[in-house]
Amino acid sequence: MKIALIYGGRSGEHEISLVSAAAIARGLAKNNDVVLIGITPKGKWFLQDEAELNRITSDTKASFKITEDQAKAVYVVPGAGKNCFRTPSEQLEIDVVFPALHGTYGEDGTIQGLLDMADIPYVGCTTMASSLTMDKEKTKQVLEAAGIPVVPYICMKRCDLNDSHRYDEIFQRCIDDLGFPLFIKPCCAGSSNGANKAKTPKELSFYLMEAFSWDDKVLIEKAINAREVECSVTGNSTTANPNNADEVVKAYIPGEIVPTHTFYDFDAKYNDPNGAALRIPADLSTDLIETIRSTAVKTFKTLDCSGLSRVDFFIDKDTNAIFLNEVNTLPGFTPISMFPKMCEKAGLEFEKLTELLVNEALLRFESKSQLITAR
Repeated sequence: MKIALIYGGRSGEHEISLVSAAAIARGLAKNNDVVLIGITPKGKWFLQDEAELNRITSDTKASFKITEDQAKAVYVVPGAGKNCFRTPSEQLEIDVVFPALHGTYGEDGTIQGLLDMADIPYVGCTTMASSLTMDKEKTKQVLEAAGIPVVPYICMKRCDLNDSHRYDEIFQRCIDDLGFPLFIKPCCAGSSNGANKAKTPKELSFYLMEAFSWDDKVLIEKAINAREVECSVTGNSTTANPNNADEVVKAYIPGEIVPTHTFYDFDAKYNDPNGAALRIPADLSTDLIETIRSTAVKTFKTLDCSGLSRVDFFIDKDTNAIFLNEVNTLPGFTPISMFPKMCEKAGLEFEKLTELLVNEALLRFESKSQLITAR
C-alpha cells in the first residue's frame, strides 16, 4: 500500500511532529510504500527524497528534516482521489494519507477538510470532530450537554479584551467564581503552548496577555488538585461495523502522568527527559480504571471521533471526582508519548497500531463513499 506521511506544519508543535512522524514511518515502512511530504513552518509542502526515509528507518533516534526543493513542491488537486498529490513533474498516486501533524493546521480540521475535498482516505478524526475537539470551550460545552463532568471554566474572547468594562467584569468573575490558583490556556492550541498557572491577580493579567498571543479565545479554569490520567481510544464511532474488530470503539489501559514541573507543560512533555514519570497502568482501583475507560469511550462517541484520540482526565486527589480535561485527536507518537505506550501495554504493538489506524481510515472512507452527495 502507498501511504503519504505528512508532517511538520505551521504550528508551535512543528518540531514534535518531526519526531512523531519518524516513529510512525518506522512502523509503516516495513509493509508499505511510504511517501514523505514535509510542510515547512511557513506552510509550504515538499516531497522528500527516499534517502530521508532510509535515514529515519536505519536510526531509531533520528527525527525528520524537511528539504525545500521547488522542483518537488507538492500541490493538491480537489476531487482527484489517489492522484490528488502532484509535483511539477509527477502524480504521486497515494492510497491513504497519514497526517502526523499536531496543533494548528494539523488537528484542527483544516487539513482534514482539504483531504475531504481531495477525496482521499486519511487517518484520524473527521473535519468536524477535529475542529470541535481543537476548541477547548466548544468541547466542554458538548461534553457538559452529554453529562460528562468537566473542570469549571470561564472563556474570554478578544472582543472582551478589547472592551475594558467587559474585561474587568470577566476578570473579577474568574477570581470570585473560580478562585486561585487558575490555569490560563489558549482555547485552540496544543502541547500546553501558551498555558500557565496563575496564583495572583497580577499573574492572571500577565498570563492572559500571553495566551491571547496564541489565540483569539482564552480558557480560564479552576486549578484542581489532581492526578493526570490519560486513556487511548481507537475505532470509528459513527461508521463502525460491529463485525469488524478494527472499527469497534475501544479504550486501552489508562496511564498516569506524574509531572516533576509545576504542571505538565511543554518542557515536561518534550524537552526534559525527567519532566514526568509515566505509570502504565495508572495506580487506580479496578473500578476507577473501568470508569475512566467507559468515560473515554462515551467521550469519543459523543464527539463523533474516529481513528484515534487520547482522552485526558483529572482525578481530584481530595474527592476522587473525575473530570474530563481534553481530547487530543492526533496525539504524540514520540518515544515518550503516552498514546502508543498505553496501546502497547494492552498488547497492541506499535507496528500493529499503525496498521490498525490505516485500516480504520480505509473502512471509514469506504463507508462515506456510499453516501449520496448530489442528485
